[in-house]
Amino acid sequence: MRQAARADEGLRRHRRWLFALVVVVLLAEMAVAMVTTAVKQTPTIDEPVYVGTAVVYLQQHSLRYNPEHPPLGKLLIGSGTAFADAHLDRAFTGDQTELGRHLLYESGNDPWRLMLWARLPVIVLTLLFGLVVLAFARDLAGPVGGLVALGLYAFSPDIIAHGSLATLDVATAGFLLTSVWLLWRARRRPRLCLPLAGGALGAAVATKMSALPAVPVLLLLVVLSVCHARRTHGPGPGPGGRMRLLVLGVAAASVVALVAIAVVWASYFAVDPRLRWAGAENLPVTHGLGPRVVDGLPFPEPYRDGMRIQFGFENMTWSGFLFGRHYRGSLWYYLPAALLVKTPLGMLALWSAGAVAAVTVPRLRSAAPYVLVPTVVLLATAMTGSRDLGVRYALFMPMFLAVAAAGVAAFRRRSAHIASAALLLFVAVSSLRTYPYYLPYSNEAFGGPARTHLRLHDSNVDWGQDLGRLATRLRQRYPDERVWLVYKGSGVPSYYGIDASDPRKVAPGEVHGLLVVSDSSIAKADDRLATLINTSVRIDEVGHSITIYRRATRVDGAPEAK
Repeated sequence: MRQAARADEGLRRHRRWLFALVVVVLLAEMAVAMVTTAVKQTPTIDEPVYVGTAVVYLQQHSLRYNPEHPPLGKLLIGSGTAFADAHLDRAFTGDQTELGRHLLYESGNDPWRLMLWARLPVIVLTLLFGLVVLAFARDLAGPVGGLVALGLYAFSPDIIAHGSLATLDVATAGFLLTSVWLLWRARRRPRLCLPLAGGALGAAVATKMSALPAVPVLLLLVVLSVCHARRTHGPGPGPGGRMRLLVLGVAAASVVALVAIAVVWASYFAVDPRLRWAGAENLPVTHGLGPRVVDGLPFPEPYRDGMRIQFGFENMTWSGFLFGRHYRGSLWYYLPAALLVKTPLGMLALWSAGAVAAVTVPRLRSAAPYVLVPTVVLLATAMTGSRDLGVRYALFMPMFLAVAAAGVAAFRRRSAHIASAALLLFVAVSSLRTYPYYLPYSNEAFGGPARTHLRLHDSNVDWGQDLGRLATRLRQRYPDERVWLVYKGSGVPSYYGIDASDPRKVAPGEVHGLLVVSDSSIAKADDRLATLINTSVRIDEVGHSITIYRRATRVDGAPEAK
């Protein structure tokens, strides 16, 4: 008996060590992928605004820049820039786009070093959210399910791509997931977990306003968790007990909401304890129910003005690009279609299997409202947006559905386990093959990252991240050649040693040599740029996001493609 007990204990200890080793390996792989990606990429379109605003927060304690997004995510970015010793002229008076350019390229700072420090807090936070995915999935489906979920998360090209940038999307989705996980745990320990869930929900709302549609869903989950906890650990409902449970649940939801609101206020006070706010410049005039509701929300005035700016963005007409079609406005099916392109095939299969398990396996059904309902609500809300600019607006999908995919561990058949392992391996191989070009990733069914630009644009493929790589390519392969550049991004080409002219500002006959065009600009090319491209020969590409053409000239000056 004693020998058998010792053998069982040794086996359990061995499994614990093996579990810990796999977790460390997965997170280490993800960390290496994100750090090496961050080191090589030049600033994407949104990053300089966030980094510049973060520096202003730290050095000037002013809320005047980037009011359309709350402060918390930029404060996290600022925790990295604090180590970069960034210099910023206090007398600078430009707008937020000019602020980012001034900080990175006109103030004597090293943009490579400053951007790396700005990105490191997001990288660390992304790794911590991986632990949340692991813990949540392990609670639902045991250690094997936890490793399946963490594997999907750690190899997700979209998570790696945006987790290595100083932006707000990963933080928002991760805080929401953390809040939902804590609500799940509140079914057993409500007094400890509910306030923490409120804090995580507040952190999401204080990072990006796109988290707001999840608030009513999570407050309903509070009621669900409290009712379960009382039924499990307390006496039966008895006469009138259901009403008392409902009242108790509503009271708990009110506490969670108050904690979330307090976190939002605290994020503004962290920037400026006196909360000085002169109002946003050129605040858009908006109409409808949403803008009227804003006035009654218990948030600081700069937050409410930021919401008005967001409503103004939603009232604008943006352009999109999907499956080779450039269009004006938005398509309701854009995000599902883009996710179909940019999600590894094995991941799509495991998401689907996990969702089926969540609603069919009896012991997992209670988790379905926590994992699937917020995902559906957030996706449905995002699909109604006016900006078809990338799957980053649905970055909660690879987080929440990684947890759902843990449900495949609940299937009893050995064939299901073998298939799940094979699909997870397929995901890992697909992700590793795209290294280090995670931003333009697309799965094998759509030709891989080299062909993503034929189907999608903007932050799905070309967000200005490869300007540094372009400079290296031009210097190594095309020295002393005339360069004509159409670059979509926030970087300054001349800083990286690119001496180029804009081909759209001269007659087509004068454009000869190298024509370099960002793939997003190709997707939305007007007649003038399209003519230049169509009369040139494609000779090279950089990072699957920038295309290089050669454009020759006849003796008579008319363009000739070779």
